[in-house]
Amino acid sequence: MPPPDNGFTLVAEACHAGRRIDATVAELLPDISRSLAGDLVKRGLIRVCGEIRKPGYRLKAGDEIAGILPPPEPAAHAPEPMALDILHEDAHLIVLNKAPGVVVHPAPGHAGGTLVNGLLHHCADLSGIGGEIRPGIVHRLDKDTSGTLVVAKNDAAHLSLSEQFKNRAVDKRYLALVYGVPAADSGDIDLAVGRHPVDRKRMAAGPARGREAHTHWQVRQRYNGAALLELTLHTGRTHQIRVHCAAMGHPIIGDPLYCRRNPAQYFSKAVADHVKGVHRQMLHAWRLSIAHPADGRRMTFESPMPEDMAGVMGVLKKIPLKI
Repeated sequence: MPPPDNGFTLVAEACHAGRRIDATVAELLPDISRSLAGDLVKRGLIRVCGEIRKPGYRLKAGDEIAGILPPPEPAAHAPEPMALDILHEDAHLIVLNKAPGVVVHPAPGHAGGTLVNGLLHHCADLSGIGGEIRPGIVHRLDKDTSGTLVVAKNDAAHLSLSEQFKNRAVDKRYLALVYGVPAADSGDIDLAVGRHPVDRKRMAAGPARGREAHTHWQVRQRYNGAALLELTLHTGRTHQIRVHCAAMGHPIIGDPLYCRRNPAQYFSKAVADHVKGVHRQMLHAWRLSIAHPADGRRMTFESPMPEDMAGVMGVLKKIPLKI
């Protein structure tokens, strides 16, 4: 009897001998990730020579691998109309300029109105293999951080982009307005980042904290009492730039978690009043460079400066620099 439309049959060759079944299936069926293959093996939906095996089973040359891919389940999150600032879209991915104040994916307290809800409305062709139909969120930006975000439209693109982020093959550049002016033109911050020992909403930096984190920074513009920094992420820890800027003594203007500075200490009353009106961190994911998941060509995307951040910069430019 032929396999069903969503069924498949593979034969392990000599080059697959000794390899795990989950890794081999993911290699031979590019639309299936290794984690999904492992889950299907555990559920008995992928078998070796008709027998249920563990994902770590080591194949032998000639082993027959047969399986059935369950159809994608409906998305748990409702599609919602949303204005999306799309920088690029093709059959494999979407690149967006995320507005500040938009949550990327549903979570407690944010069941709707998220970028995921908007993407589900925009992309009728989003698909998943054996799992939930969902847009492929491969990285995130904080709610109040604006800028460039890439989303996978199919499982193969999701796997490729996830591997690029994991292997640090993605070039991520940010712009941040910070208090004070660094003495040097550029530098590196190598401070581990982990959960704050007391305040669970915050992260903390230090030798004994969490996981290694590396940020390179350079001054793009000096103002009187502030600076515009360009920052390159070499790791992707939660709140990394916000924590590292605070640790170097130049917290990001408007950051509600990591900045306790009083604008009146840095600026005239008129400028300080304007800065006090800033209610989110002045952090923008400016540039993102990836290898296209389908053909490997290098692609770079840039998001224009958001209006609120450009407005603060315009006010700062009017202050004469101290000589």
